[in-house]
Amino acid sequence: MALLAQFIDLILHLDTHLNTIIAAYGILTYALLFLIIFLETGLVVTPFLPGDSLIFAVGAISAQGSLNVFVLFALLSLAAIIGNTVNYQIGAMVGPKIFKKDRWFLKREYLQKTEHYFE
Repeated sequence: MALLAQFIDLILHLDTHLNTIIAAYGILTYALLFLIIFLETGLVVTPFLPGDSLIFAVGAISAQGSLNVFVLFALLSLAAIIGNTVNYQIGAMVGPKIFKKDRWFLKREYLQKTEHYFE
């Protein structure tokens, strides 16, 4: 149980643990950052990940020379774009199925109003 608590603390406070992660994992840090940004933007169930605060922390740390800011910019931009595209595709596939039957918080009427607003 303590291992799970440590993992949750690491994920939720990744920005404070970032220097330790860079020292321990080196270049794999880029992959970890990519994964976190991708998951935060790409999966509906992972909005709790520290994407925005992580980007600010990574920017500050890269200013110290620990990480390459140009690589980070390209990599994290790509992660966000791919994640957004995946999230859109999930919504396009699952969304119509969800609205086949009205639920107390998801009603076809709400969807139609939203679609009409964005036309």
